[in-house]
Amino acid sequence: MSKLIAPSVLAADFGNLQRDVEMVNSSKADWFHIDIMDGVFVPNISFGMPVLKAISSHAKKTIDVHLMIVDPDRYINTFADLGADILTVHYEACTHLHRTIQAIKASGMKAGIALNPHTPINVLEDIIIDLDLVCIMSVNPGFGGQSFIENTYKKVKQLKELITTAGSDTLIEIDGGVTNKNAKQLTEAGADVLVAGSYVFKSDNPTETIAGLKSLCN
Repeated sequence: MSKLIAPSVLAADFGNLQRDVEMVNSSKADWFHIDIMDGVFVPNISFGMPVLKAISSHAKKTIDVHLMIVDPDRYINTFADLGADILTVHYEACTHLHRTIQAIKASGMKAGIALNPHTPINVLEDIIIDLDLVCIMSVNPGFGGQSFIENTYKKVKQLKELITTAGSDTLIEIDGGVTNKNAKQLTEAGADVLVAGSYVFKSDNPTETIAGLKSLCN
């Protein structure tokens, strides 16, 4: 399978959001990655339902929503209604993880779990077969522009082994600090989807930057 690039809209220019969404539409990117933060689970607040609705109305590619919020179960149907194709919740925020994953799938979305940098891969052993995606956080969640955590490569390899052993087709996504300096190494370790925020949107030519990442990984 071709490796996927998912620009993180958190790093877009919110004064020109439609322009940036249309740039991603016309680029070689595969998904839109959208971080929803509540100021409780993480120390930052990003944006809520009206902004996601606005993005969805212009986006022509897969909408990959990453919830960094407490009690995500309350909003599963809302995010389905707003156009999310994939909904990822944090392992650390879910008390009844199987129930949450089942609810996401019942609402018609693909289901993902995100792991904070300190959370080991083995916590997924009992649920990996049910997951469409695992998002490994390669920075601490909550803010864009952080430095990449080197231990991520080891976690990707461990996760790939778990997926293979279980006979699952779960995708591995990396979120945080992805650039042309680590993209190839991440995909060689087993990553399928690379989220890139500041590296794309703060570059001089985001379309070329996306194309460069895509070609580097494939």
